[in-house]
Amino acid sequence: MKQEELFEMLPPIAVDFLNYYSVIKNRSDLTITEYANDLLTFFRFLKIENGLEDKYMPFEKIDVKDVTESLISNVTLNDAYKYLAYCKNQRDNNERTRARKVASLRMFYKFLTVQKGIFKENPLQELDSPQIKKSLPKYLTLDESLSLLKAVDGKNRERDYCIITLFLNCGMRLSELVSLNISDIRTNNTLVVTGKGNKERTIYLNDACVDAINAYLPVRPVDGVKDKNALFISRNKKRISPKTIQCIVKNTLEKAGLGDRDLSTHKLRHTAATLMYQYGDVDVLAIKEILGHENLNTTQIYTHIVDEQLKKAAQANPLSHVKAPHRPDFEGVNENTQEESDEVKKPAKELE
Repeated sequence: MKQEELFEMLPPIAVDFLNYYSVIKNRSDLTITEYANDLLTFFRFLKIENGLEDKYMPFEKIDVKDVTESLISNVTLNDAYKYLAYCKNQRDNNERTRARKVASLRMFYKFLTVQKGIFKENPLQELDSPQIKKSLPKYLTLDESLSLLKAVDGKNRERDYCIITLFLNCGMRLSELVSLNISDIRTNNTLVVTGKGNKERTIYLNDACVDAINAYLPVRPVDGVKDKNALFISRNKKRISPKTIQCIVKNTLEKAGLGDRDLSTHKLRHTAATLMYQYGDVDVLAIKEILGHENLNTTQIYTHIVDEQLKKAAQANPLSHVKAPHRPDFEGVNENTQEESDEVKKPAKELE
């Protein structure tokens, strides 16, 4: 659903909040749309919970335009936890989605407290966020990345190859790549990228990126293009959409035999950072700047990936399972220890 349509469905006070975070806080359109969807779900829940809507009414059909400031201001911390339980049990929202909804509610009620002066203290200030299981990001190996590039084909080959090359080499976010303009490409082989919060950063293009851009620009559509400055153009002669890029990446991953890995455009961003750290001898602070991270802790995850690989490499050593000899009077004696040790010693010439 388009952002304009969402705004039309929300009460005025929610629209005020969204406009404030868009204009003053410089949140991206994608973020504002997520906030709008979160508030829409929350207001629908409030109407059901307070008996203001027929419980048999399909949830997505509930009108929230008439939600009052009184209803919003009477929300308690307990109500918020009921809402999160509903999101988990009835809507099957995972931890990350619920954590985002918590952030949306906190900011909305902070806005009502600070900017609107409805509360003396934010009633949801102490709303806890679900614990998110920490896991290492998924990424492609160097060989898999090369296979992905080789799998690009079709009538838009130059465009699609350029898109995937920029993902793998520059670690851009999907929204950043979509918003790229021709004017963002500078003569000194740099690219100006607009990231989160409309913050600009400069990315230095390596030879692969320059070559891919130079191969694409001569075949980039010109006639009938509606956004003349957009770098990547769709078949409809418009700026390419996030959904189209996601489809390009998904289809190419399948052609490369990588379609069963639950990978996405964001995983290509992880790949870029991981390969830089593994093969480029790049300092983590430099990677932070390249990716546009505000917090170094966010970037540190890529050092953990390498740590895990080092552990696996240590375990892969053929001597890793050889047990130390134990004295017979100690517990845990392994009678096969000497035999295992002898087996490992067999290729004596290799040890010389």
